[in-house]
Amino acid sequence: MRGLLACATLARRAAAATSGAPALVRHLASAAEAAEAELKKTALYDFHVANGGKMVPFAGWSMPIQYKDSIMDSTVNCRANGGLFDVAHMCGLSLKGRGAVPFLESLVIADVAGLKDGTGTLTVFTNEKGGAIDDSVVTKVSDQHIYLVVNAGCRDKDLAHIGAHMEAFNKKGGDVKWHIHDERSLLALQGPLAASTLQLLTKEDLSKMYFSDFKMIDINGYACFLTRTGYTGEDGFEISVPSENAVDLAKAILEKSEGKVRLTGLGARDSLRLEAGLCLYGNDMEQHITPVEAGLSWAIGKRRRAEGGFLGADVILKQLQEGPKIRRIGMFTQGPPARSHSEIVSSSGENIGEVTSGGFSPCLKKNIAMGYVKSGMHKAGTEFKVVVRGKSYDAVVTKMPFVPTKYYKPS
Repeated sequence: MRGLLACATLARRAAAATSGAPALVRHLASAAEAAEAELKKTALYDFHVANGGKMVPFAGWSMPIQYKDSIMDSTVNCRANGGLFDVAHMCGLSLKGRGAVPFLESLVIADVAGLKDGTGTLTVFTNEKGGAIDDSVVTKVSDQHIYLVVNAGCRDKDLAHIGAHMEAFNKKGGDVKWHIHDERSLLALQGPLAASTLQLLTKEDLSKMYFSDFKMIDINGYACFLTRTGYTGEDGFEISVPSENAVDLAKAILEKSEGKVRLTGLGARDSLRLEAGLCLYGNDMEQHITPVEAGLSWAIGKRRRAEGGFLGADVILKQLQEGPKIRRIGMFTQGPPARSHSEIVSSSGENIGEVTSGGFSPCLKKNIAMGYVKSGMHKAGTEFKVVVRGKSYDAVVTKMPFVPTKYYKPS
């Protein structure tokens, strides 16, 4: 217990020293408090330790927050060259059967049926009140096969939710079964050198594979699920590989990049996703926040807006028509970096919202943050104050992403 608490304390100090891991601190602290339980280890655990990974508890796993370089340097290198992340703590699963698509559409906001085979999209699992249970990237492999990845911290909750509804669906004559891919590991290769590096390890022409595309291909001789996606705003890939091949694939990727792609930890991953304006579940999205409030209305397919048919559709469709009472925003802040739960107040001192993620941007060299404010206060250029350690500092709403995204799309 003492060792894990020390790890979490070390992580907090590292985050504070580099201003690098803003939204991670709460997760690390809560993980340390529950550290009596045995932490799970990914297939790359020993590889991380051998390469100087500083391991911390995260969502029940022992994960690297950083390596020998700083979180700041690691963040910048990912945007300049590339980063390789172990994200095997996340949960990949497949839904199969004639009812796979209609079943999933009863739980998420996406137009899954409208996806072309081998393409995917970001979506949100909703509850009866329209709140977010989790966000996920879902891929329509075929009409009878859906592949999706859910967040590590939501795994138990998500699987219980999906499993209960699947049982009810099948009892009514539906045809869907699942397979949880615990036999596989997940690597994320991100940054401008991602495609050219990975191309050296596969015969598949990656130049014809665009953002959100999915293929089952051999990479370095291993049977992989490859999705052109990520959580950094950069071009890149998530690679599901048999766990027994995960370390060898990681070594091959690093070797082929000639040292330019570096192992990158959760600290830089958090800074990168914040710069890209992407939500972290548990901070920027929770059970009481709807996709409309979170700025994800674009993820609700046109057909789904017309038909509904997902949990909480009545609430969400009403918000689409009338507008939500609160909205997620991006902001630049002065003074010390605003953190999760920092109060947002008007010039007269009235509470108008709360910061959900914040920190110092390694790439922009300024403070950035996300949060929720009352509708009407969400437009770019709106000025207010954020309260950090009892003092008020100037802040201004800005459009997101903070750093332009570089997704690989058809020209």
